[in-house]
Amino acid sequence: MSEDSGPAMPSDLAAAYAAVRRTTERLASPLSAEDQTVQSMPDVSPTKWHRAHVTWFFETFVLGPNVDAYRPYDDAFAYIFNSYYEALGDRHPRSERGLISRPGIDEVARYREFVDEAMGTLLEGELEAGVRDLITLGLHHEQQHQELLLMDIKHVLSRNPMRPVYVPEGRGPGDGTAPPKAGWIEHAGGVAEIGHSGSGFGFDNEFPRHRVFLTPFALADRPVTCGEWMGFMEDGGYSRPEFWLSDGWSEVIAQGWKAPLYWFHVADEPHQWQQFTLSGVRPVDPDEPVCHVSYYEADAFAHWTGKRLPTEAEWEAIATVAGEGTNFLGPEVPHPLPALTTNALLGDVWEWTSSAYTPYPGFRAAPGAVGEYNGKFMVSQYVLRGGCCATPPGHARTTYRNFFPPRARWAFSGVRLAQDP
Repeated sequence: MSEDSGPAMPSDLAAAYAAVRRTTERLASPLSAEDQTVQSMPDVSPTKWHRAHVTWFFETFVLGPNVDAYRPYDDAFAYIFNSYYEALGDRHPRSERGLISRPGIDEVARYREFVDEAMGTLLEGELEAGVRDLITLGLHHEQQHQELLLMDIKHVLSRNPMRPVYVPEGRGPGDGTAPPKAGWIEHAGGVAEIGHSGSGFGFDNEFPRHRVFLTPFALADRPVTCGEWMGFMEDGGYSRPEFWLSDGWSEVIAQGWKAPLYWFHVADEPHQWQQFTLSGVRPVDPDEPVCHVSYYEADAFAHWTGKRLPTEAEWEAIATVAGEGTNFLGPEVPHPLPALTTNALLGDVWEWTSSAYTPYPGFRAAPGAVGEYNGKFMVSQYVLRGGCCATPPGHARTTYRNFFPPRARWAFSGVRLAQDP
């Protein structure tokens, strides 16, 4: 991905490396040192940790094994910035990343420059296919953290009572054109193939491609809107346990959920829902896709409508022939836009599916520490599909499998319904 939000990463690996690294710094640049150090909950990581961790990935998996006499920038960083790779030794607890006041953001910048210089030298030479593959994985890994950086800083800033703005110039509200009435994309069922075909980059959890059998179904041609979600709320959706899974209802009670994350009322407008966005507080637009809802909420809404969530196989079967959206990460502050076109399954919001995050038939994790990238998380999580307004362009695919625990709300996650004949 280029800084001006081109369609994908350049084909030249050195240019791709420079573009991705530059984008991370652009996303962090509006944030102060204090902003970049805060950790607002255990699932959130500080901005400076993201910047350093993706750098550690290149240092650890690419430079260390492939550059003679390479010496790490600081041996202590292997402990501080390792995320979850058990094979690489002990690491700082995830929930305590916000306690790391040093290194500060200037030192992290010097770390990035040090590794970038070494990577630049490496990229000037001939590279074996395996090294190129590791670098490519590292670039897609950094793009994942670009989205996480935005997710996390949104949560961080939302917890500040001053509700500070990340960047003031947002896209703003839509042009007033209401989204079309929701329709349905029908599928006749039968045998379908899902999973990555092997052409181009794919994460290991997208493989192997395999056959599934689908019964006839239909998928909504656009995501659920905020206005439709308000109907669920007005009908007592958050106070009627009959719509909820048992664990979900327990979460509603324990957390006091009454609306999507970042929605709130203000005293002088008690009947108008407001929402916190990366470009400030604004009224909830009923025509936008609803965002920042958990799997539990998505499932409850589906029950309320008499519909259901799609399986990931159903979602992918439709996505392979449907249009692609345009609302990915760009120069504007990321935020969902009204669904003015139908049949576009990629972009705007990640969409919960009813599929547990498990391995595809025949899946095998890669040997070594890099094999811990995805496989070890294939339990107690649900799959989301489609990418969102904070996903770098060219990063999402119809086969891309994102995953979060069912209680998670801080991702740019929304809902698309399915129904049976």
